[in-house]
Amino acid sequence: MKLSSPSEIKALLQKNGFNFSKALGQNFLINPSVCPRMAEAAIPGPEYGVIEVGPGIGVLTVELARRAQKVIAIELDERLYPILDETLADYPNAHVVPGDILEVDLHKLIAEEFDGMPLVICANLPYYITSPVIMKLLSEDLPIENLTVMVQKEAADRLCADVGTRAAGAVTVAIRYYAEAEQLFFVSKGSFLPAPKVDSEVIRLTLRQDAEDRLSPEDADRFFKMVQAGFSQRRKTIMNSFSAALGMNKADLGELLDSVDIPRTARIEQLTMDQLLDVYKAAKG
Repeated sequence: MKLSSPSEIKALLQKNGFNFSKALGQNFLINPSVCPRMAEAAIPGPEYGVIEVGPGIGVLTVELARRAQKVIAIELDERLYPILDETLADYPNAHVVPGDILEVDLHKLIAEEFDGMPLVICANLPYYITSPVIMKLLSEDLPIENLTVMVQKEAADRLCADVGTRAAGAVTVAIRYYAEAEQLFFVSKGSFLPAPKVDSEVIRLTLRQDAEDRLSPEDADRFFKMVQAGFSQRRKTIMNSFSAALGMNKADLGELLDSVDIPRTARIEQLTMDQLLDVYKAAKG
C-alpha cells in the first residue's frame, strides 16, 4: 500500500468508513519526502525506541519503524485502530497504544515498553494542542533525548525564537528552559490530506542534560508564572509586570533589578534567559 497516494488513502479511509474530524485537527501527510526526513532527523540510530504522538493512518509510523528498534504510537481516535492494524501489519516492532497523550502516564509506559533503550519522541501535532503537548513532554522529566515535531509554521517561529527578541513569548522561554530548539525544514500545506490553511515546519527540541542546574518543580512553576505575567503585559516595563507576580513592591523590585544589572526600564522581550533566571533567583533570595 502506498500511503503517500491520495487515491489509495481515500480508498483505505472509505473502506473503513472514516471521515476526518475537524475537532481533532486531523490532516494526514501525503508528501512522500516529508516522513523519511522527519524520521531521520528524530532517530540517532537503530537501537533507539520511539514514542509517536497521533500516528493518524501510520505514514510516519512506518518510517519510524524502519529505523528504530521499537515504536509505540499513542492514538486517541479509536476509528483509526483498524486502519493502523492494516497499515502497520508488516512492522511487528510498531504498536498502537490507545489514549490521550495529555492523560497517558508516560513514565509507566516507558518502563513497560522500552526496557532501558535510548528514547526519542516524534509527532505530527494537531495545531490546537501544540503547546500543551510539547510542555507535557518536556516538563515531566522523561528519559528522552529529543522531541522532533511538525507544527504550524507560525508556531515554529515562536517556539524556536531567541529569548530576548520580539519574536519570543512565554512559551519560548519555557521551551528554552528545558531544551535547545532548532527549525529543521519547511512543509507546505499541500503536503497534507485534507490540506490545512497554513504551512508547517519540522522542529527538533534536544533536551538539556544539566538537570542539576534546574529550579525545583515549585520554583520552576513560580518562574514561569513570572514570565507569563511579563509577556501578558509585554508593552509595560518589568517594573510594572513583575511586581505582582513576585509579590514585591516597586521600590524593592527596583533595587533587585539594580543588583543583577538589569535596567528598571527594560521590557521582558529584551531580557535573555539568563537575565530572567537571575531576576527570579534574586527575588527568591
